[in-house]
Amino acid sequence: MNEETTLTTLRATVAAAATETERAGALNQLAEALDRHGEYAESLAAAKEAQSLAKESGDGAAEAEALRLQGGVHYRKGDYRTALLVLEQSLELYEGLGNRADIARATSNIGSVCWNLSDYPRALEYFTRACAAFEELGDRAGVASVTNSIGSVHWNLSEYPKALEYYSRALVLHEELGNRAGIAFATGNIGSVYSRLAEYPEALEHHSRALALFEELGDHPGTARAANNIGLLYNSLSEYPKALEYFSRALALHEELGDRSGVASATVNIGNVYSSLSDYAKALEYYRRALALREELGQRSGVASVTVNIGNVYSSLLDYAKALEYYFDGLALHEEVGNRVGIANAAGNIGNAYQNLSEYPKALECFTRALSMYEELGERFGVAGITGNLGSLYSQTTFAGYNPAKAEELLQQAITLGEELGTREQLYEAHKDLATLYEQEGRFEEALTHFKKFHELYQEVQSEEAKKKAIQVEQQRQIAEMEKRTAAERADAEATKRVLHNILPPTIAERVVRGEEHIAESFESVTVLFADIVGFTVLSQGVTPRELVTGLDVLFSQFDELAEKYGLEKIKTIGDAYMAVSGLPESREDHAESAARMAMELVEVVAGFSGLGDGVRLQVRIGLHSGEVVAGIIGKKKFAYDLWGDAVNTASRMESHGEAGKIHVSEEFAEELRRRGGELPITLEERGELTIKGKGTLRTYFLNQVIP
Repeated sequence: MNEETTLTTLRATVAAAATETERAGALNQLAEALDRHGEYAESLAAAKEAQSLAKESGDGAAEAEALRLQGGVHYRKGDYRTALLVLEQSLELYEGLGNRADIARATSNIGSVCWNLSDYPRALEYFTRACAAFEELGDRAGVASVTNSIGSVHWNLSEYPKALEYYSRALVLHEELGNRAGIAFATGNIGSVYSRLAEYPEALEHHSRALALFEELGDHPGTARAANNIGLLYNSLSEYPKALEYFSRALALHEELGDRSGVASATVNIGNVYSSLSDYAKALEYYRRALALREELGQRSGVASVTVNIGNVYSSLLDYAKALEYYFDGLALHEEVGNRVGIANAAGNIGNAYQNLSEYPKALECFTRALSMYEELGERFGVAGITGNLGSLYSQTTFAGYNPAKAEELLQQAITLGEELGTREQLYEAHKDLATLYEQEGRFEEALTHFKKFHELYQEVQSEEAKKKAIQVEQQRQIAEMEKRTAAERADAEATKRVLHNILPPTIAERVVRGEEHIAESFESVTVLFADIVGFTVLSQGVTPRELVTGLDVLFSQFDELAEKYGLEKIKTIGDAYMAVSGLPESREDHAESAARMAMELVEVVAGFSGLGDGVRLQVRIGLHSGEVVAGIIGKKKFAYDLWGDAVNTASRMESHGEAGKIHVSEEFAEELRRRGGELPITLEERGELTIKGKGTLRTYFLNQVIP
């Protein structure tokens, strides 16, 4: 059952509910399905109505569930504060009811919200409680899931050994459970840790393993996630064409799934690639596309992040006024949703813009705020960067708060942190700023030492940067070619799809496009139609080959139009014979009636056809039979959708034993028509028993149209 059918069924269940309790339960089910479908507004409305009804009827379990569902919608929209409030109410109700499984689930959900609010201590508290609850219940799947979440908290805290420990523990649990999707998920997370540690071969190995697992499972969302992670890895390695390849793959999968949130994320990542390549126009194009999607979805946290990214582009273009405009918009949004990492990042970027504008007091205020938040969060990368920025600020002689002692202290701290983290660009900037400070203070020997260290690190980084710049033009060319190839491949795919739709039934064509092989199905009751032009071989000798082919093309095109009009599926033409079937690939009860209607009009069309020259008139002989067939595709290079079975042979015999200008039908067809044919302007003229080659003696009929 597809999602649309599920929603229709659930809406009907809600409408048919006899009591408030039944309606509340049905509304909760509908809200959950709507949430999965991305219909957040309707999902929220359904869950709120369910909560109200459950509260009135005293159904605490349904009320708690309705609150949990509301919290989930707010969470997916990035409205974390509201999500937290609602989920806490849900947890309180579950605790009152004493349902331990629901308590564990709600506790884990609150942990996830706290994690997105960058409240890592509280997130750890809730995840730890949830883990203990799942362990008491013997729910090893729940333990594995929460263990993975604990790993993610440590990852955000830059506590990579601990993150690796928890991700590995989650992996073992999923392996013991045989949960291949869980194995793939944990494997990908381990790859992300290795990526942050700059252990790229290990990172690529784990991400590739996760991708292969998701592909084997046919898990398209997981495949998209793994492709995205590999894209992030290649972007970190400045291998931009490969990064773009994987991000584009993730984007295509998200589009196929209708996952607009995933589409937005992949679009942002593609924008990041172009930003790294200094193609700012292209970067802005993708960022704005992602921004529109985030706004449509109501994902305020995502809107905030993309807004800051746009600010970064304008900062790179030295348009600091425009950059500040976007930074402040992004900061305000991060503050609204309570995303402290986002707040710290935006504040730091604003500080950089003010420093470039020589507005030092404002820069100091922003850097101080960002540093405080990074320290509270335990984000050491952020701490190292902002500490260096503050040291640089205090070393500016034009700054009214110029303080060489404080600048020295801060820059030494930045160097220590940079050495621990291995961030060479931060390191050489700190050494450079410290050398400049010592030179200003007349401490030339110390200045020389740090200038040498700066020069050494700078040469290492710049050597790599030079290589990057040297290949950047080539990479941009490759990307342009890749985009052209992608466009051409899409055009080819569309052309192939159109051709397939012309030679195969639409639903079968779609299955072929998806890569499905060995398509074969049995249909219990269909009607097969054969039509043959009487005496065509003799008639064709009197016209040129061109006239013959042109005439047949015009005639059979009219046959095709009739097949489409009456809902029959054309199977093939063989010379001057035409074969079609009613009742497949989509079953229909009135297949005999629809075939009869087409047959009657075929007789008229052929009788009135004059496409083979003046004086040349044609007649058609038609056979109809109803029965069981097998339908499927044969061939690997030239596809053919065909029918097999006794019903096909019988229909063919009806045609060959018929008469010119008449429709010859079997007893089985006549019975099917009588049973389901409705009010047709026809009569069945009994022909009597007829000896049919290969079939024996059969009772057959002529189908005659009643002329008013």
